[in-house]
Amino acid sequence: MVKCIKRAAVLGSGVMGSGIAAHLANIGIPVLLLDIVPRELNQEELKKGLTLEDKAVRNRLVQTAVQKLLKQKPAPLTDKSNLERIEIGNFEDDMHLLNEADWIIEVVVENLAVKQKVFALVDQYRKPGSIVSSNTSGISVEAMAEGRSEDFRKHFLGTHFFNPPRYLKLLEVIPTKDTDQEVLAFIKSFGEDVLGKGVVEAKDTPNFIANRIGTYGLLVTVQEMMKGGYRVGEVDSITGPLIGRPKSATFRTLDVVGLDTFAHVAKNVYELVDGEEKEVFDIPVFMQKMLDNKWLGSKSGQGFYKKEGKDILELNPETFQYEERKKLLAPSVEQAKQAKGLQNKLKALIYAEDRAGVLLRGITIPTLLYSAELLGDIADDIVAIDQAMKWGFGWELGPFELWDVIGVEKSVELMEQQGSKVPVWVKDMLGKGYGTFYRKENGLLFYYSDGEYRQVRRNPKVIDLKQYKEIHGVIKKNSGASLIDLGDGVALLEFHSPSNAIGFDIIQMINFSISEVEKNYKGLVIGNQGKNFCVGANLGMILMEAQDDNLFEIDMVINQFQQAMMKIKYSKKPVVAAPFGMTLGGGAEICLPASSIQASSETYMGLVEVGVGLIPGGGGNKELYIKQLNNIPKGTDFDLQTVANKVFETIAMAKVSSSAAEAKQHQFLNENDRISINSDHLIHDAKKRVIDLYDAGYQPPIKKKIPVVGETGYATLLLGAQSMYLSGYISEHDLKIAKKLAFVIAGGKVPFGTEVDEQYLLNLEKEAFLSLVAERKSQARMQHMLVKGKPLRN
Repeated sequence: MVKCIKRAAVLGSGVMGSGIAAHLANIGIPVLLLDIVPRELNQEELKKGLTLEDKAVRNRLVQTAVQKLLKQKPAPLTDKSNLERIEIGNFEDDMHLLNEADWIIEVVVENLAVKQKVFALVDQYRKPGSIVSSNTSGISVEAMAEGRSEDFRKHFLGTHFFNPPRYLKLLEVIPTKDTDQEVLAFIKSFGEDVLGKGVVEAKDTPNFIANRIGTYGLLVTVQEMMKGGYRVGEVDSITGPLIGRPKSATFRTLDVVGLDTFAHVAKNVYELVDGEEKEVFDIPVFMQKMLDNKWLGSKSGQGFYKKEGKDILELNPETFQYEERKKLLAPSVEQAKQAKGLQNKLKALIYAEDRAGVLLRGITIPTLLYSAELLGDIADDIVAIDQAMKWGFGWELGPFELWDVIGVEKSVELMEQQGSKVPVWVKDMLGKGYGTFYRKENGLLFYYSDGEYRQVRRNPKVIDLKQYKEIHGVIKKNSGASLIDLGDGVALLEFHSPSNAIGFDIIQMINFSISEVEKNYKGLVIGNQGKNFCVGANLGMILMEAQDDNLFEIDMVINQFQQAMMKIKYSKKPVVAAPFGMTLGGGAEICLPASSIQASSETYMGLVEVGVGLIPGGGGNKELYIKQLNNIPKGTDFDLQTVANKVFETIAMAKVSSSAAEAKQHQFLNENDRISINSDHLIHDAKKRVIDLYDAGYQPPIKKKIPVVGETGYATLLLGAQSMYLSGYISEHDLKIAKKLAFVIAGGKVPFGTEVDEQYLLNLEKEAFLSLVAERKSQARMQHMLVKGKPLRN
C-alpha cells in the first residue's frame, strides 16, 4: 500500500477537477490532469489550420481549465507559480502515465456508466497499491467499483471535496465494503495532516452527510417561505450570521452554488428515497421555471437576486418580477441583534411568536429531526454530522449542537405538540435523564451514543484554546490578552480584545509575557483562535485622542508599542507568531520581529495603514526593510535602492497577501518561517517550532546597524508617487502620506549607504505617524473606516 502521496492524477478538468488539482499543487504535490479529447475544432483552431490530431487540440479542454485557474475568484492557487506542478494530458494519449501516480482521483460527469467506463481504464493502467477515489457528490461508491480487480477494490473509496477545494474544509471519505482499513486510515490522516481538511467518514448513501442535510434544510426553507408568504430577502436577512450561518444565508448561497447544481444534488436523493422525504426533495414549480429560464444565479447573471446598476433586487417567486430587497422586521430580530453570543441570539429567535420565530421554527425543527432520523444511515455518530455541516456548509453550530443550545427537552415537547415524530433514540436519551447530546466533564467534551456518553476524540495536533483554558487555567490575563501555559515548557500569548485590536492592555501583556518566558519557559507562541489574528491597532482610540489633540498620549502609546516589538525581537527565548486570516497593520507588525512565523495557509498579511491616512508606527517599515535585506544571501551584490523601492511599494500600495505563500513573495515571510496547511493544527505547529528553535540552541539576533538609501534614495522613491499625483491617480493627501513614508524608509536626510541604528528609524516612524495623525484628512479617513469599514479617498 502507498505510504505517502508523491504524485497524483486527477481525471476530469471541470471546475471541481481543476480545483482539486490546484489544491494538490498548492501543497507541493505534482499532479497529472486529464480530460476527454474534443471531437471537433473550434473557430480559433480552424483559423490556425490545426487538426484533431494536434496536441494543442487534443489537450484543449485541460489547457483551458488550467488557464482559468489564474483568473478565477476566489483564487484556487495560493501562488500562481504552483501551476507549474500541474501536467496536462488527455484520456486517449496519456492514460499510461497513471502508473506513476500514488493517488488517482476521478472527477468526471455524475453518471454511473461513464464513471465505470473510466475506472475500467484506470484499472488497466494504475500501478498495484495505488489509491483510487471518486469525488462523486452522490452516486453509489460501491456501484462504481463493480467488476474491478481485487487490488483496485481494496484501494478504492469515495473522497468528496467541497467546492472550492482550497477554501472549504470538509472532505467526506466514503469507504466501500471492500476498502482496506489501512487505506481508509491513511486517506483520513493524509486528508487532515497534509491536505489540511476536516475529514468525516460517511456511509455510502445518497449525497452522503453534508449535502443530504444541507439540501434538505434549504428545501424546507423554500417551502416555509412559500407557505408563510415570506420574501426572498426576508428569509436571507434572518438565516445568515444571526443564526450562525454564512453571510450568503439561503438564497444568496443558492445563487453562488448555481440552481442547476443544487437541483442535480436534490434529484440524487429524490430518485432514491420514498414518502415524505421524497416530497421534500421534489423542487418547487417556481424553481423549475427558473431552471427553464436559465436563471441559475451568479453564473447566469440572475437567479434569486439580480443586479441592476448599483441596486441588488430580489425575485418575487409569484410574479417572477425583480423587486427591491426587503428585510424581515420583527421584535425577536431586534432582541437577537442586541443579545451577546450566538446561544442567546438563537434562544431569542427560536421560541418567539412573531414572524421571525415562526419561520425559524419551521426551518429548524424539521432539520433537527431529519438529522436525528438519519443517524446510523449516513454516519455512525452525531459528531460526524455536526462536523460535516460546520466544515461543508459553514454552520457555526452543527444540528445537535444547535439542539443543545435551544434545549432538547423543551424543543421535543414543542415538536410533539405540533405532531412531529421524534426519533426513538432521542426519547430514550431523555428517558435516561440525559438532557443534552454533548456534555463537558473536567474540560473534556463527550457526546451521546447508544445509551452512554463517549469522549470526542481529536487529533493531538488540534489544540482548542477555550477547552485548554478550562482545564489548565491561565498564568495571567487582562481585558485584552491572556498568557497560557501550553505545556512542554512553552507559553502562549492569546489576544481576546474586540477584533483583537491592539491597545494598552495587549502591549502590557506582551511585556509581561516576554519577561515571564525569559525566566521560566523555553519560548512563546503569539496566537489565538478568534475570527482573525489581529486587524491592527485600536483605531477608535487613536482617532479619539487625535481629535482631542492628545498627541502626547498617542506618542506614549506608539513608543510603548515600538519597545514591546523590540522586546519580541530581542527576547532571549524564541518567540513564534502564529497568524491566520486577517493579519493587518499592527497585527503584521507583531509578526515581523518574531524569531519565526508559523502562518496558516490562509493568512492575509499586510501593512495597510495608508488606507486610514497613516503609515505603520510600530516598527513595521523598519522590520519589513530589514527582513528583505536579510533575505539576500550573504556575499551577494545587491542594489540597496531596489530593496527600498520594493518595501516602499508594498506599504504605499497597502499590499495584502492573498495567502501565506503570497506573503512569502511580498517578503512578510522568509525561509525561516513556516506554513501550516491545516488551520486547526496552527497552535500545535507553532509550539513545535518554538521547541525546535530552543533545542537548536536559539540565540537572539545581534543588534547591528542598517544601511539606508538616504536623501538621494528618498528622491528616487518619490518619483513614482509624484508621477501618479500629476496623472490624477492619487490625491494631494495621498502624496503627502507617500512623502512621509519615503522619508522613513530612506532613513531621512543622510548620505546614501549610511548605516543607522534601529531606534533612529523607529523615531522617524513615530514622527511621521504623529504628524499624519494630526491631519484632518487622515482623521476623516480613520472615521470613514470605523463607520463604513472601507477606505476613503480624500
